[in-house]
Amino acid sequence: MSSFLFNLLLKPAAPPPPNGPGVGVQQPHIPYNIDWIFPRLRRPNRLWHIASTGVIGLVGFFSKIVIVWLNKARVHNINVLEDALENRPKGKSLLTVSNHHSCFDDPGIWGLLKLRNVCNKNVIRWSMAAHDICFTCKAHSLFFMYGKCIPVVRGAGVYQPAVDLCIEKLKLGHWVHVFPEGKVNMTKEDLRFKWGVGRIIYESPDLPIIIPIWHIGMDDVLPNEPPYYLRMGKKLTYNFGNPIDLSALMERLRSSPVSEEEARKIITDRIQEEMMQLKHETERLHSEYVKS
Repeated sequence: MSSFLFNLLLKPAAPPPPNGPGVGVQQPHIPYNIDWIFPRLRRPNRLWHIASTGVIGLVGFFSKIVIVWLNKARVHNINVLEDALENRPKGKSLLTVSNHHSCFDDPGIWGLLKLRNVCNKNVIRWSMAAHDICFTCKAHSLFFMYGKCIPVVRGAGVYQPAVDLCIEKLKLGHWVHVFPEGKVNMTKEDLRFKWGVGRIIYESPDLPIIIPIWHIGMDDVLPNEPPYYLRMGKKLTYNFGNPIDLSALMERLRSSPVSEEEARKIITDRIQEEMMQLKHETERLHSEYVKS
């Protein structure tokens, strides 16, 4: 549920003016009270399940139309993710991490999945979404909430309700997706990954299946500069890496006197190393695709 869909389906309300000089320097400005959202996401009621079924089905089908039918996607190893979605043991959690180059990355990437998965409310991921873009009023909040999006306050650190809820969802055996760069990386520079992903993995009682994803070309489908509209006929490359095995690392961290902060850093650094390897491989694959 990207900020693109926010602009496409719901006209965004103008954010309130920023605080005055010297006010709220330490805490990010929250334009709309999001506290009521977390209890509903933590314990969804019958209405939530009904509405979520509709929103997930609509957005999933729309994503497949855009990515698979209107553009030229070359996909590598998606069977790794499909297998995890359909065949992982009951109660086993799944964590995916990917680069973030466009506001259409989520839900666009998931349009590659089988229709029965991308349109299934019980299968599709939980994902964090920026509070100041997607959760600016009740109508917008309901839409993204039904889309299984969790409001994250950028700049509020690793100890915030969004990260807590991601950990809780993993404990329940669900699929959670994270953009560890923490924002749309419009310059495509090698940003240091945010430690939130490290905390999510470190505090999960059962180590999830961790699948890295790298993609190239999503910002051609929906550019980060105006005019903001979807393009067609673009060459896209998606590469789904093999699951990252952190079992030995986690055993070492839990048995040695390492602080939680240091553990988060070590885990995050390892995830970034794996992602950088996948990035280089994907860049090569995309270069070959463009030349073909």
